[in-house]
Amino acid sequence: MGRDQDMVETHEQFVEEALAQYEGPLIGYAMGIVHDLDRARDVVQDTFIRLYQQDREKVRRGLKAWLFTVCRNRALDIVRREKRMVGLEDEKVSRLEGTGATPDRVADWDERIAQVMNALDRLSDNQREVIRLKFQQELSYREISEATGLAPGNVGFLLHTGLKRLRSLLPEDLLENSLRK
Repeated sequence: MGRDQDMVETHEQFVEEALAQYEGPLIGYAMGIVHDLDRARDVVQDTFIRLYQQDREKVRRGLKAWLFTVCRNRALDIVRREKRMVGLEDEKVSRLEGTGATPDRVADWDERIAQVMNALDRLSDNQREVIRLKFQQELSYREISEATGLAPGNVGFLLHTGLKRLRSLLPEDLLENSLRK
């Protein structure tokens, strides 16, 4: 029984370490799909419950991609079920709270965010998703491929064409600070 106890603790530690490392990025990713912080947290909680139910050795090697895949699928299930999208006000408020930004800077920031979000909304769903996974979540092409089910070559093509389209839609001053890395 002592050996079984050690295995349970080891499995719990595995999940706790994954939670510590990936909870924040997964919430941000889910937030981009469901557009509601509480729903995003629920999606991530479901993701980690499913991780806890998995054989640790089967998911350890591709853990990051596995987590983002499960998170994505759960978030899309919620969107399909609810058939409505909620605004990003919660995300904007939480980002600006405690920054000490002046009203002018907040207004400028809101305008820039609106420009980027508007440009992103004009991309195809696949382009928007691979760009978010690459730049917000810092996933590799392989990890994006595993999370979305798209071929790695298709991921690269979608990134290339999506970024090219974004460059054509965004004002020059925004491009100088963000997309020209």
